[in-house]
Amino acid sequence: MTTSSSGMGNLFRNRFVQVILLSGLLLQIGIWVRNFAILLFVVDQTNGDSNAVAMISVAEFAPIFIFSFIGGTFADRWRPKRTMVWCDILSAVSVFAVLLTLVYGSWKAVFFATLVSAILSQFSQPSGMRLFKLHVPEALIQAGMSIYQTMFALFMVLGPILGTFVYQRYGIVVAIAIMGVAFLLSALVLVMLPPDTEEETAKERTSIREEMAAGFHYVLSRKLLSTLGLCFMTAGFAIGLIQPLGVFLVTERLGLHKENLQWLMTASGVAMIVGGGLAMGLSKKFAPQVLLMIGMAVSAISVALTGFSTVLWFTLFAQFLAGLVLPCIQIGINTLILQNTDGAFVGRVNGILNPIFMGSMVVTMSLAGRLKELFSIVGMYEASAVLFAMGVLVMLPVMRMPAKSGMPEG
Repeated sequence: MTTSSSGMGNLFRNRFVQVILLSGLLLQIGIWVRNFAILLFVVDQTNGDSNAVAMISVAEFAPIFIFSFIGGTFADRWRPKRTMVWCDILSAVSVFAVLLTLVYGSWKAVFFATLVSAILSQFSQPSGMRLFKLHVPEALIQAGMSIYQTMFALFMVLGPILGTFVYQRYGIVVAIAIMGVAFLLSALVLVMLPPDTEEETAKERTSIREEMAAGFHYVLSRKLLSTLGLCFMTAGFAIGLIQPLGVFLVTERLGLHKENLQWLMTASGVAMIVGGGLAMGLSKKFAPQVLLMIGMAVSAISVALTGFSTVLWFTLFAQFLAGLVLPCIQIGINTLILQNTDGAFVGRVNGILNPIFMGSMVVTMSLAGRLKELFSIVGMYEASAVLFAMGVLVMLPVMRMPAKSGMPEG
């Protein structure tokens, strides 16, 4: 269903949409300045120690694995506006505390800035989704989410450039300060959201343990969802192996300065914007599991090409290819979950599958630095490509399942 121009006008006039987009813009500025300034700072401080670089990614992604389900559950119980505002305030406070430590103490405090904001985001993001459903008309939700996701894709292009510029021009202290101010401004913007209503306030629920047990039983009793969990695991292992090594791909394989990593990220970001339109067209012709397998298969090829390449233009092409199919993977996964999950379980299914992916990624991410020292960076990328290919094989049994499959077996 297409949204009319008047519908889009109504969307942009929606007070909630205006506030949440402005807040998201500020958060993206803070997050990308954080990601790249801290990465380049740690590389400088440790003379390119791969273990130290890998630990940045662990600090960023481990909280998603540990707090994803817990954060989502509590976000359902707490007042969403209040939760989002306080998460941004606490993130800002932690960043300014890190700034003081950085000035007067150890440089290693930068890891804490990444860790705290990543933890708090696991409580804030589900609250934002609750508010999105409450304050955006049903007919405009898909268009609103598309705009929100487009902003993320644009920052895949602009974010690395911004983060690299701030660090090179002003240094780590200013970069950390910008991050703290961005979180604080986001909190001030979120104050303009409509007040929490009684419907949004916590109600009596079963215990977290009971909800988790029911969620796990639900996933295990449905073949498609449990197969999707295995696919998530192989993809997590694959991405974790190479995610912390991008900077070494630039310095060792391409022989360039570490700052050139931003151009690889830019190629992926531009491809994601193009791939979004491509995936929308393909989704009308292919079942979601086919769309997911196309994305995984092309990812395997692009990762293998990236590892072998020693030429910048060819590496950029491989990165572009990977970014092009990422929307296929995202749309395939989200459609499969929504089509094959009862409404009452959507949150818990996401809360179980996402930690499977993140947990797998954190495991190999934690080992990536040491494995790189034992093997070559080429070996790491080719192992990742093999894992992506295994994910395709895992999905083969559900290739011909109808849209509403995944019901309990026998």
